[in-house]
Amino acid sequence: MYMLNTPEYSEEKIKKALEFLYEDKKNAFKEISQAFIGEKDLNKTANWKGFVLNFCLDVGESFKIWSGQIPPTETSPQKTLTILRQVGNGLTSMNQLMHILNISYTISVEFKEIYKRLK
Repeated sequence: MYMLNTPEYSEEKIKKALEFLYEDKKNAFKEISQAFIGEKDLNKTANWKGFVLNFCLDVGESFKIWSGQIPPTETSPQKTLTILRQVGNGLTSMNQLMHILNISYTISVEFKEIYKRLK
């Protein structure tokens, strides 16, 4: 899980936090995964929950840049376009796009909160 490959995160706590989060947000995980993995490829994707979590963490980090909370990086424009292309593929309205981004952001925030509370 590349977003979580930093010294501040431990593998054991990541797995535990992901289990707790998935138990509460199963439908949200499935909705996000279907938006950019697809239902037929979902079972073929190893560790799809970790993949979805990383995507959500990317969205959460990007939102900080989009909202001016942190300064943009050299790769921010490419990352933003990648996120929008991944999510927007096959959608028919901005409301659908924003719905997926909102769910992703919420999962990101909740994962960080659960992780913090684990001992």
